[in-house]
Amino acid sequence: MPRFAANLNFLFTELPFLDRFEAAAKAGFKGVESTDPYSASAKEVAARLKANGLTLALFNTPAGSAEAGERGLAAVAGREQDFAAAFDKALRYAELTGGRKIHVLAGLVHQGARREVLVANLRRAAKLAAAGGVDLLVEPINRRDIPGYLLNKTHEARGVIHEVGEPNVALQFDLYHRQVEEGDVSMAIREFGRLARHYQIAGPPDRGEPDDGELNYRALFRQIDASGYAGWIGCEYRPRTDTVAGLRWVAACGVSLG
Repeated sequence: MPRFAANLNFLFTELPFLDRFEAAAKAGFKGVESTDPYSASAKEVAARLKANGLTLALFNTPAGSAEAGERGLAAVAGREQDFAAAFDKALRYAELTGGRKIHVLAGLVHQGARREVLVANLRRAAKLAAAGGVDLLVEPINRRDIPGYLLNKTHEARGVIHEVGEPNVALQFDLYHRQVEEGDVSMAIREFGRLARHYQIAGPPDRGEPDDGELNYRALFRQIDASGYAGWIGCEYRPRTDTVAGLRWVAACGVSLG
């Protein structure tokens, strides 16, 4: 059965960031992920993981300047040195926390993001990451949630992965983003699932719990399980009410968190 990781920047947000680790463990999660673990030191994150018996399933590279609205630096022309510094920071977090999957944020087209820059930066970064057994993940993100993001379509991410050509560069497959941008999610799992080393979920159209809305997650979880996927599925949704109360979707979908 799939294993589920709580995204600590979406769930349990009524608590300070470091307190969310314990809340996730008490709710039954065995893994967590984070879009921004850098609000705490790597040593603090590692300590909370150890204290609560949790695995850091995934985290993002630093997004860049919040004031400028940046959404990653890996593809932004002229920012190669900034990306190198950001990626070095991510690798330090991976080393100290045991996290072995890093989502590399590409950036926005209107801020200079270019495909060829992303490919070049990923090639260099992949070799550095391989030394620590770290996978780098590429995620297509829908244009409604992040207008201007460089990669929107699943086949665009596949093209980048193939062009980079490194064995530790793979797909981060967010089924919510796929549904909003392209639909046809079940067929997409058949086509692109072999490239996926991390899934993420939310219920479209509102990005709430995966028990209501446009997708039959009960069936999709069975499909992912039948495909042989043994990694984590990140819960990157916005609870419609309380995080713990919203976990009713687990029973409704016929799965368990651990």
